[in-house]
Amino acid sequence: MFLEYIVQLIQAMLQVLWFSQKTLSNTLNIYVKSNTGKTLSVSLDPKWDVKNVKEVIAPKLGLPPDELKIIFAGKELEDSIIIEDCDLGEQSILHAVKTKRRTSSSPATKPLNEALKDLQLANITEAEDAPLTEEEAVVERKRVHFYVYCASPCGGVREGKLRVRCSSCKSGAFTVDSDPRCWEDVLKPHKISGHCEEEACPDGAVGWAEFYFKCSEHTSQGEKDQAVPLYLIRANLREVPCLACTDVSDPVLVFPCEASHVTCLECFRQYCVTRLRERQFVSDEQLGYTLPCPAGCPDSLIAECHHFRLLTQEQYAQYQRFGAEEFVLKAGGVLCPQPGCGAGILADPDCIRITCVNGCGFVFCRLCLQGYHNGDCDSREQTAAVGSSGYSVDPHRAGAARWDEASRVTIRVMTKPCPECRTATERDGGCMHMVCTRCNFHWCWVCQTEWTRDCMGAHWFG
Repeated sequence: MFLEYIVQLIQAMLQVLWFSQKTLSNTLNIYVKSNTGKTLSVSLDPKWDVKNVKEVIAPKLGLPPDELKIIFAGKELEDSIIIEDCDLGEQSILHAVKTKRRTSSSPATKPLNEALKDLQLANITEAEDAPLTEEEAVVERKRVHFYVYCASPCGGVREGKLRVRCSSCKSGAFTVDSDPRCWEDVLKPHKISGHCEEEACPDGAVGWAEFYFKCSEHTSQGEKDQAVPLYLIRANLREVPCLACTDVSDPVLVFPCEASHVTCLECFRQYCVTRLRERQFVSDEQLGYTLPCPAGCPDSLIAECHHFRLLTQEQYAQYQRFGAEEFVLKAGGVLCPQPGCGAGILADPDCIRITCVNGCGFVFCRLCLQGYHNGDCDSREQTAAVGSSGYSVDPHRAGAARWDEASRVTIRVMTKPCPECRTATERDGGCMHMVCTRCNFHWCWVCQTEWTRDCMGAHWFG
């Protein structure tokens, strides 16, 4: 036994020496964190596989390579996976933990391929080796991405990538028991269970996954670097026309109404600007200052205010100011009626003569919102123009601009062949990870190629 240990030690030293002498033509600088709190800065060749990475970092952690497992984005990386296929960015973080023997009461952490096999999402019919139609070929060339608002350093709407960590200790050394299937699995807590490898985790080995998003367009700034998910903005894989202009654009915004009406981002900006100019945003007690579906659908208010970051900085600042003023109005205050002002003013309930002190200085009557006057208010009805021509919706267009209806039609009429054995496959929901029940090939419904880490980061579901 002692002799075998010496031989393994010498082999490990030779492997480290070989890698240290190897010239890297293209380097990727990442961090490796162990579950004991140790952090390593490592330069890797993107062409290496995970086994090579283990052979480099294992001696630094005092472990044999075969007793080490690497975890990234909620999955254990198998030895054969190539680094450049892992959706790793500069200064990303990998988690290295020692393999443990678990009792039957503890959930086993499966290798990547084994864990992904749990979702049988394909309904297989008879084999079909027909070429793709032109419409299908257009869909194949597209890639679904998540979209986020990156406050810093990008300061705007960007493409994002999905990540996962332990909800208790916030460690990324966490493997999920199942894939997320919808936005609810990602946005709401305690939906996906998993196994935490962090020794100091207060919940122990069994815990809940916490999903979060990072901007994919700047260098990672550590595990605390995250962005706000804009879950209403989606790649228009279904070719749904815009509710307002009827053009097919990409990406689009899908309103949270029952019909899931779709609008292009340019028309959404115009809709926001028009309603902002006319102060026709809705001040909701739970959701704040927001907008409903322009088709007039009930229960369609936008819950995440960062979707309004599609406006310019000046427009968004005006949106925030108007929202604050509407809050003042609900608290018993009044808004200055002077065009271009609209400042919120808190005054005594019995005060009729109101002065816009911190705004334009206009003095007006609280009852009729006209310039202050003696005597009774003018009984003539003061009406404002409603419904600017800047954004309009044709009711006949609304029927065609429905996201869910397009999804149902697409699923009903469209199948895709397995990339490996060409067996026709029909997807009826769930995530984009497909498993062929005939040849057991793991593939991506969107890319129609082998399932990769990039697919998990960019379009794991919906």
